[in-house]
Amino acid sequence: MSAEFRTFFEDLVPGEVHKFGRYEVKRDEVIDFARAYDPHEFHLSDEAAANSHFGRLSASGWHTCAMTMRMMVDQMHEKGIASMGGAGVDELRWSAPVYPGDVLRVESELLEKRRSRSRPEMGLIRRRNTVFNQENRAVMSFLVTGMIGLRDPSAPFED
Repeated sequence: MSAEFRTFFEDLVPGEVHKFGRYEVKRDEVIDFARAYDPHEFHLSDEAAANSHFGRLSASGWHTCAMTMRMMVDQMHEKGIASMGGAGVDELRWSAPVYPGDVLRVESELLEKRRSRSRPEMGLIRRRNTVFNQENRAVMSFLVTGMIGLRDPSAPFED
């Protein structure tokens, strides 16, 4: 692994919770994302949104995922985490609308970790991520399985 990494699989402790990120949702981004990827009228038009169950223009759930991914990658870079990518997402829930002007943040709990037997250079972790708005209301949650590099892939397995 590259010397730029400071946090490896061996450093991660199940049960730890990290709070990070700050992403201000911009009206233009909501519309641009919707136009490109999720062109429901309530993501594109104030008038259509006013007549929907959202009541006003709201971000696509997929846009919320993208904004969250940005905060997660920024955190990984800041902490020097030896991320090797993701292996999957489970239980994705959009629990409240996200509106222009909202400010999002993430809380991430490490649920478990295990070394890969087939890929000795990596370990697998499972995290519960919850995204909150400025009112501390959960707007999205999901479980993620990530791949993290080992500092010493030659170390023996602990069973």
